[in-house]
Amino acid sequence: MSWLDWLNHDAFGLFHQEFKWNDVLGNLLGLAALALGWRRSIVSWPVQLLSGLVLISANYSAHLSGGVGKQLVVIAASIWGWNRWQRGLRRDGDIRIRFATWTERGLLVLGTAVATTAVALVFQHWNLSWSPWADAYIFVGTLAAMVAQARGWVEFWFAWIAVDLVGVPLAFTSGLPFSGLVYVVYFVLVLLGLRSWWQRTLIPTPAPTLQGVTA
Repeated sequence: MSWLDWLNHDAFGLFHQEFKWNDVLGNLLGLAALALGWRRSIVSWPVQLLSGLVLISANYSAHLSGGVGKQLVVIAASIWGWNRWQRGLRRDGDIRIRFATWTERGLLVLGTAVATTAVALVFQHWNLSWSPWADAYIFVGTLAAMVAQARGWVEFWFAWIAVDLVGVPLAFTSGLPFSGLVYVVYFVLVLLGLRSWWQRTLIPTPAPTLQGVTA
């Protein structure tokens, strides 16, 4: 049996639901990455990358093309974010946290809305997902959240809240109950992370911003 076959096998059953190894391990790694992001640890990015690799098989088996695409985006964004935070650490000695400007927020929201519509129409036309709009929303929302995280914006946490509100019911109805439970835990961690990053912005620092970011 290959490791891919093993990942797609049932790990355990609970409450009349079967939990697959790829769903369990991938989401536990995702939780660890979020907790590390809360602490502004650069290790958050490689852990998130590994989570994405494992969750590709879980979403593929559930016929969630958006979920597969989401994890591919997670992998790409993890590499980009990892590199960006490394530059910030070399430059400032810490990760600079700030609120996005109103222009940046508007562009993030507009880009998310337009991209979600475009991706949903593609999923719908090619029958790539049984729930194209919710699937597309999670796919694009995850990308928006990771872009905001890489730039050190507090709005990163609000983006994750928006993704969680759709991700919980979609995961349960897609036969990925562990993902659904993890989304609930995500929500708690997101609220704690939001509080931590928000408080961080109140600490005055003369350090320059991350390369390529303007206040």
